[in-house]
Amino acid sequence: MFKKILIANRGEIACRIARTCRRHGIAVAGVHSSADADALHVKVIGDSIEIGGAAASESYLRIDAVIAAAKTTGADAIHPGFGFLAENAAFARAVEAAGLVFIGPTPETIERLGDKAAAKREAVAAGVPTIPGSTAPSEEPGEIERTVRQLGLPVMLKAAAGGGGKGMRAIASLEGLRGEIESAMREARNAFGNAGLIVEKLVQRGRHIEVQIAGDGSGNAVHLFERECSLQRRHQKLIEEAPAANLPPKLRERMLDDAVRLGRRLNYRGVGTVEFIVSGGDYYFLEVNPRLQVEHPVTEMVTGIDIVALMLRIAAGEGLPFAQDSVACRGHAVEARICAEDPDDDFMPCTGEIAYARFPASDIRVETGIESGSTVTPYYDSMLAKLIACADTRAQAFDRLQQALDETSIFGITTNRAFLGRLLALPATRNATFHTRLIDEEIEQLVDRVDDIDHEALALGACFWMMRQRHAGSGNPWQSSAMTGWHMTTGDNGLSPIPVLHLESAGVSAEIRFAPLRPDGSMLIGVNDVTLAVKLSPLDDGQYLAAVGSRRETVRIHQKDQAIFVHDPRRAHAMQAISYLGYISAAAEISGELRAPMTGIVLKVNVAAGSRLKAGDTAVVMESMKMELRLASKIDGIVTAVHFKPGETVERNAVVVVVEPDPQ
Repeated sequence: MFKKILIANRGEIACRIARTCRRHGIAVAGVHSSADADALHVKVIGDSIEIGGAAASESYLRIDAVIAAAKTTGADAIHPGFGFLAENAAFARAVEAAGLVFIGPTPETIERLGDKAAAKREAVAAGVPTIPGSTAPSEEPGEIERTVRQLGLPVMLKAAAGGGGKGMRAIASLEGLRGEIESAMREARNAFGNAGLIVEKLVQRGRHIEVQIAGDGSGNAVHLFERECSLQRRHQKLIEEAPAANLPPKLRERMLDDAVRLGRRLNYRGVGTVEFIVSGGDYYFLEVNPRLQVEHPVTEMVTGIDIVALMLRIAAGEGLPFAQDSVACRGHAVEARICAEDPDDDFMPCTGEIAYARFPASDIRVETGIESGSTVTPYYDSMLAKLIACADTRAQAFDRLQQALDETSIFGITTNRAFLGRLLALPATRNATFHTRLIDEEIEQLVDRVDDIDHEALALGACFWMMRQRHAGSGNPWQSSAMTGWHMTTGDNGLSPIPVLHLESAGVSAEIRFAPLRPDGSMLIGVNDVTLAVKLSPLDDGQYLAAVGSRRETVRIHQKDQAIFVHDPRRAHAMQAISYLGYISAAAEISGELRAPMTGIVLKVNVAAGSRLKAGDTAVVMESMKMELRLASKIDGIVTAVHFKPGETVERNAVVVVVEPDPQ
């Protein structure tokens, strides 16, 4: 077995690989970019080399720098994790040329399978059913467009060199086709260094089922059963489970057999995933991911097999430690991916500092690369953590995961945590009648477009703010420097006649008035025209027993600077506390400014000073967290300023383009 392994990745997967290595007595080293110098995976690994700048192309994708780091740290093998260089045959070959062991398939296998078109040809040769479409990738937009027209709509554009939903576009209309092709090619080039696309007929309302395989490189291969991955948005998985529910036994058996047969044909070495799309009683080969999968924990939970340890053993030349008939599937496991994105704003990626992070402490498996104080940057994937629940039955596993999501708090940035909870609760999810289009079809039930003010949440935030003022003050909370400075004479209900605080939350604002503390520790708080009696009693780990009127519930509250976060049983709320005088003197925004919704890199500028725009026209295309963002004008007008060029980094809320409204 190996003495020391370099983990050529970041985030939760780097932490997870390190855990297994140490359990088997193997030392670990890591790499990090300049943006990740203080990241959790650097702390967990403990021996890490900075290999370049923030962008993946300047660090995690640098083959020479990764291999140099392995030599510097004395590693004798490299584990690539997933993403970045995990499916790069040139990297695997360079690792071997440097006298190190690549923990994964052979370079030849990666070349045969890492390209989707090549993998499709292998599947045909193995007798596995495939979807009609391209047999070779193309980087010529015109050729791709002709293939689309020949196949007929609907079709799917796919990046030939990678996965994870990057460089994929479902095409249902020929209108704007060239733009979609170019966008998919840009995304593929940015994510994988290869812009090649293939085109396939789109199977609509199908199920995405994948089979975990393992091989010893000598023709022996086994499966570790299947996973259900149908709950996706933008072709990226959000909820995965093992085994797949409501899958006809004969269909399952045929898919498992096909996956193993393909693995044996390739003399597959290491672990990999054969992916299928199921439509009715038929199924079709999609691709092979010759690497560790994000969702591998659900398979580990139901088989009892540590897949990372299995990878290490195979790479060390020890072969498969078990035969097929000794692999059993027991119970049910389900995983949820928590991502830094806003489902209520079309899944816009979110960046910034995590003010507070807390995950369940028991009965749940947590894989994460963040902690309180971590910074989420625009340079990498948006996934922050995975929660995995396992139980005897599917219903029990889903209940356990639902509770775990409720107990998870991540403050400071917007996440999809609440969205995942609603997705788990959908009847189609619970009874396993879902398909890959479910989220798109049920999006209005899944997002939380709250228009009404939540008086209770704002009252809790205000109460917590006042508690902090009291603890930080000189003994008289009404004389704190953060208050308005006005004398607190009271009206008939005890509330100050003039607002003390202004709270903003979810696009709504409220004037806050306070009454003096009552003998029982409660106080009256005025939220605009509503008056509520509020009391907070500390529990532990940032939790409080909140009494609001007649309701009693456990909440989690945290404050960082002037940001207050309230996580109650209904949702998580973020609010900004502003002194009332400061609020009423704030300057108004300029309506013609196009601001960056988050930190990112400018890919394309469509306008110049003097350009005329109509409302809805795209002025600038940005990229953040491997996703394209389009800044469109909200008004008709003329561009008066463009502040950034392609390739430049734009900070969140920076003015990118200024549009002067057309005179009325």
